[in-house]
Amino acid sequence: MASTTTDPAPQNVPSPVDALREVAFWLERSRADSHRVKAYRRAADALVALDPSDWLALDEADGWAAIPGLGRSTVAVITEALTGRVPQRLGELREAGAQPLAVTHLRGLVRGDLHCHTTWSDGGSPVGEMARTAVVLGHDYLAITDHSPRLTVAHGLDADRLRAQWREIDEVQRTLDEQGAAVRILKGIEVDILDDGALDQTEEMLAGLDVVVASVHSRLRSDRDSMTQRMVGAIANPHTTVLGHCTGRLVEGARGTRPASDFDAEVVFEACRQFGVAVEINSRPERQDPPDELLALAERMGCLFSIDTDAHAPGQLDFQTLGCARAEAAGIPAQRIINSWPLDELLDFASR
Repeated sequence: MASTTTDPAPQNVPSPVDALREVAFWLERSRADSHRVKAYRRAADALVALDPSDWLALDEADGWAAIPGLGRSTVAVITEALTGRVPQRLGELREAGAQPLAVTHLRGLVRGDLHCHTTWSDGGSPVGEMARTAVVLGHDYLAITDHSPRLTVAHGLDADRLRAQWREIDEVQRTLDEQGAAVRILKGIEVDILDDGALDQTEEMLAGLDVVVASVHSRLRSDRDSMTQRMVGAIANPHTTVLGHCTGRLVEGARGTRPASDFDAEVVFEACRQFGVAVEINSRPERQDPPDELLALAERMGCLFSIDTDAHAPGQLDFQTLGCARAEAAGIPAQRIINSWPLDELLDFASR
């Protein structure tokens, strides 16, 4: 069962590496500038590349400036953590993040996240770091769903790269199992819905996945009939588990705003209901997709749902709380949210 806490620190006083990663988590969660976040993650990687026995020697010699990837702010976190106290910057961020992003009982019922991205496509962190954050957040499972090949701007994965990612997921899972971490990393994809409703990956690869999130990323201003037929074609594909961010809208954020796509929502949601495809409640603040009126329609029509973060960084995995609040406000019961189900039940549903 998911934890209701959002504190990513397994201990009150973390190691220097964990302190740097936790600072990055809180910055990502607060939607801080990505360059600031990357500075702390680069510093953590720089420390990992060193032998821990060298950390104290560098600190005593004031030699941190010689290590690439470290700056004044990150060195301050390292040196304070080495003294056995919580770094001042981390303490401030912990205090600022002490309150949840939203108050909702559903967050404690949701067991995992079925939509996130890593450095394999356009995410900012590797599989292992996303998985470690999922562990701390209390997830039972996390689906890695990087983009499919057509989305070249996001470095989408062709069949060969997807197979290579599966090998990395297996290795990360082995490491987590050895550490006693109770999380399952699911092999997934956010697959493009092509113009004719086909999915942008081979049949063989789709059949080997645990979770398939099908989303429209191109020609978002197509006419109503074309978009409806395109989406229904993808929903009818037996490999599709979740219909991702169905309108494609953007309501705020650095990328600006974008209107919702035009499609016959009743037809699309009825297809989801008949074919057993969950409608995604995309938790990203800039998406809030579906809009409230479509979310209410899907609920009335008896659709299943998946509350996902579409996270591109570890700190964004906590955005799930925002999606849970929207689902709760729409009156959606937990039993119709597929990622509130136990893992075996979810996998049975996805492999139907």
